[in-house]
Amino acid sequence: MIVCGDDGLAHRLAAELRGVYGEQVTLVVPPSVRRVRQPVVGRARAASAALLDRFSAAVNRTGAGGAEPASNEQVVEAAEVTEAVLTEVGADRAAALALVYDDDETNIRAALTARRLNPRLRLVLRLYNRRLGQHIEELLDQTAAVASGTGPGTAGLDASTTVLSDADTAAPALAATALVGTSKVVQTEGLVLRAVERQPPRPGEVADPGLCTLALLSATSNDPAGADGSEGSGEQGPQLLPDEAAVASATGRGTVVLEQVSYSGPSLSSGRGGVPPFASLFSRRLRWSLAGLVGCVLALAVALMFVTGEHPLYATYVTLLDLFGINDPAFHESTGRQVLQLLSGLVGLLLLPVLLAAVLEALGTFRSASALRKPPRGLGGHVVLLGLGKIGTRVLTRLRELHIPVVCVESDPEARGMATARRLRVPVVLGDVTQEGVLEAAKIHRAHALLALTSADTTNLEAALYARSVRPDLRVVLRLYDDDFATAVYRTLRAAHPFALTRSRSVSHLAAPAFAGAMMGRQILGAIPVERRVLLFAEVEVGGHPQLEGRTVGQAFRAGAWRVLALNTAPPGGRRGEGEGPEEEGAPASGLVWDLPPTYVLGAGDRVVLAATRRGLAELLGRRRRERAGA
Repeated sequence: MIVCGDDGLAHRLAAELRGVYGEQVTLVVPPSVRRVRQPVVGRARAASAALLDRFSAAVNRTGAGGAEPASNEQVVEAAEVTEAVLTEVGADRAAALALVYDDDETNIRAALTARRLNPRLRLVLRLYNRRLGQHIEELLDQTAAVASGTGPGTAGLDASTTVLSDADTAAPALAATALVGTSKVVQTEGLVLRAVERQPPRPGEVADPGLCTLALLSATSNDPAGADGSEGSGEQGPQLLPDEAAVASATGRGTVVLEQVSYSGPSLSSGRGGVPPFASLFSRRLRWSLAGLVGCVLALAVALMFVTGEHPLYATYVTLLDLFGINDPAFHESTGRQVLQLLSGLVGLLLLPVLLAAVLEALGTFRSASALRKPPRGLGGHVVLLGLGKIGTRVLTRLRELHIPVVCVESDPEARGMATARRLRVPVVLGDVTQEGVLEAAKIHRAHALLALTSADTTNLEAALYARSVRPDLRVVLRLYDDDFATAVYRTLRAAHPFALTRSRSVSHLAAPAFAGAMMGRQILGAIPVERRVLLFAEVEVGGHPQLEGRTVGQAFRAGAWRVLALNTAPPGGRRGEGEGPEEEGAPASGLVWDLPPTYVLGAGDRVVLAATRRGLAELLGRRRRERAGA
């Protein structure tokens, strides 16, 4: 396995492949002396020789012993993934290559080069642009199929291309952590899995299993300084995929249960195009003025009907003619008719400024529809989101899909998420969150939760501490770069504020399992964090897996490893792209059957959706890989 990257995700992914799946990994990272990567375009080609020198030196250091990386990992320093670097690290004979640079263009450039070197190489790309990623995935798969002589389809071809986004992988968990009653959400390919944390049952009671129990929370979850599911928790830590006996005996422990499995339709159509609702076109005073004029017209029409004895429709028509000044003067009419005509003319004079004000207000509303909105007065129970980068933008979209009111805080007016905030008509406060008054402008004192998702750990921590001083019981979720630092911050804040919910999350920690599973040749549908562990949802072909093939659903279940949740009856190859989430109208419900009886026998041609731990999924994949190697 080859992993190329320039941030924490690459190191986390390499550790996942090495520790969980037992794979031999070559990690390609920029030189340690280089703090900022130079642009790809225009870089001198003369650096190739220096790259090869660094490569040789790194390999020599790896094999020299001492305080070096593990024996099944090599670390290579290279400023750019060129054809020469890929050749030297053995891309032509590798099983999989992950390109997880923070720049989409760098990953695409390296993927095209790698596919040319090895058409059978399994590729995993990290791309933020989901629509572009879908096209790149189809292009690279077609290239592999043509080069291998299998035709336009990829059936029977082990090589595949998977495009993932760390933002999309981590966004559901970050967004759901800030909500009450929606603790975990996985959404992909038209599939929505909603899991919820249940409070510990009373002594002698058993927690409601819901559709199925996914996990038992740690016994130390009520301890302010608890380990929160760390690997050192032992028996006190969370239990993933427990059996019925473990659930029945788990008194005093909370559970994570599957609450809903369904497809959610589009929920953002009302905000598309920046078109405001009709009621917001006019101010309240103007609406009352228009209502008063309409009432005057009706009163004049009724009076004219009684004076002249005409039909109500005719009386209304004549009143409108008088109102707009296009009727003949009532010289030889009765006195009552003449008075009504004068009153109608007066109402017509009052109507002109009201109509002009309505036109001006409507034009001003449409003109400001694309501008940033300010938090409305009296707003409360909302989520304050700090940072509209690539992570914050995805989280904002998830929150609005769940109809959660959001107020964003961003210091850069040109941030990539500003256009999304305008389109969704989300209030935005421009300013540095470390400056006084910025969080107050976002109504932090009346907020339900704070999501600190900027790219600076110190900024997120400072905002969280300040928000705690304003609202000690505020629900706080921090995005922190280093997972060890996130654990330390979590424990400290939890000990200082034991009655307030605090969560610290590392994006690389949430995204790495999905990338690792894709490198092993399985499409990970999503990942749900259970305290500080991860539960994966994957689609697996039953054929070739003796743990599943020929067994019933009940027999295939292995506590703490995997559990079959659904049967996929859709034809193979119908997988939708990452960018075709719930915004695609009329999308099918994925052909998934969730109410499988325990006696259903899994056949070789079945495809199932299962929940698995990282090691459980690694065992499934590892056995099949060894069988293929032996064959």
